[in-house]
Amino acid sequence: MTEYAKSLRATPTTIPGLTLWDLPVHGDNRGWFKENWQREKMTAAGLPDFGPVQNNVSFNDSVGTTRGIHAEPWDKYVSVATGRIFGAWVDLREGPSFGTVVTAELDPSRAVYVPRGVGNSFQTLEPNTAYTYLVNDHYSPEASYSAVNLADETLSVPWPIPLERAALSAKDREHPRLSEVKPIPARKILILGAGGQLGIALRQAYGDSRNVEFANSTDIDLTSKCIGSVRRWGDYEAVINAAAYTAVDTAETPAGRKKAWATNVTAVTELARIANENGLILVNVSSDYVFDGSLPRPYREDDELCPLGVYGQTKAAGDQIVATIPHHYILRTSWVIGEGRNFVRTMLSLAERGINPSVVNDQRGRLTFASDLALAIRNLVDNRAPYGTYNFTNGGTATSWAELAREVFTLAGHDPGRVTGVSTDEYFSSARGPVAARPLNSALDLGKILPFSVIPDGMERLAQYVHAEVGLGRSSHGGTQ
Repeated sequence: MTEYAKSLRATPTTIPGLTLWDLPVHGDNRGWFKENWQREKMTAAGLPDFGPVQNNVSFNDSVGTTRGIHAEPWDKYVSVATGRIFGAWVDLREGPSFGTVVTAELDPSRAVYVPRGVGNSFQTLEPNTAYTYLVNDHYSPEASYSAVNLADETLSVPWPIPLERAALSAKDREHPRLSEVKPIPARKILILGAGGQLGIALRQAYGDSRNVEFANSTDIDLTSKCIGSVRRWGDYEAVINAAAYTAVDTAETPAGRKKAWATNVTAVTELARIANENGLILVNVSSDYVFDGSLPRPYREDDELCPLGVYGQTKAAGDQIVATIPHHYILRTSWVIGEGRNFVRTMLSLAERGINPSVVNDQRGRLTFASDLALAIRNLVDNRAPYGTYNFTNGGTATSWAELAREVFTLAGHDPGRVTGVSTDEYFSSARGPVAARPLNSALDLGKILPFSVIPDGMERLAQYVHAEVGLGRSSHGGTQ
């Protein structure tokens, strides 16, 4: 019999993510009323904001009708409209909880949230029983579906009505035993821009994860109008966009401007649409160039955007777009050092070749080592930190490019006095092409991300990097400032 006047309450189970929900049902002499699904209240109480796209109803006219045990590639919220059922759920996901069984009775005052990969089954205990499913994906013949036999001996589900007397479909009777079921792997993470310096670092950060895919521009063209169909996006949990157009000076040319907007804005808009429609986490990497560098203190995440050039404008626009979807992380960073051409390798090459460089001394900020940024991204995603915008660079005191260059010379055993500091205007005075305005203050405040990520000191990481480069004999590789 339906219990009235319960408080809305979630009860966790031994299957991770599977929760039973007590629902307030209000009854009188006319019948009863309940809020079957109330997004604001239920997400506040802990239900994932799983974004239902379809509502299904199952009607069962006789006692003992039994359905399952099915695990589909979507999350579902199941609630009884009339009658009473015995529910049994089996975790078919890869991991230590594989094969775990949870059972419970449901009536109109009790519902269940079933995460994807958990087998779902019901047996009716009253005639004319109906229950509803809210699901967050549509059926697709290309998706992977799993099931386990209702009578599996190792599961030992205590069906109230023995299965030999129950009403089952022929298909459900033929499902495999648990020993024959292949565990369902975790939803995948897709990393875009896998060939860049951050992409390479993300390969290392996720090296132990079998559910991570990497794609470069030849695998997925972010500017293609067909990007929405290049993957079955419902199979993914997160997309990390490490791809960007970063040629800040070329972006000031007509051709560069088009490419910058196509990659940093148009493509990001499409990724945001895909993420929003499929409930994905979207991670997008941003830049200190969204600010004009005029503040006397490090920039916080909520400071007003004021980009000086085209590149900064496109990154700021991308930030605004990504911020509109529910599940997002925007990582603002600066002065990235990773594999390939970079400032440190340029200084090492100049030092070895006996060239005395002029380096700007009026731009101040902190280095960001790509390996540390990659780990920060993984930490945010793995630990489900609150969604939003985070600054990340390495720690320590902000310095100028010239001070960094002198430190590189010193660490490599060269005379730091060979580095001459010049203003940004002096440095670019002989440039033949367009030059983008640079923010003079690129320092970012790191307080928000500190609880969720280790922030190694920038100068200590620089020393490790230089010593590794010199030891490997790779310092002859050039780069650009």
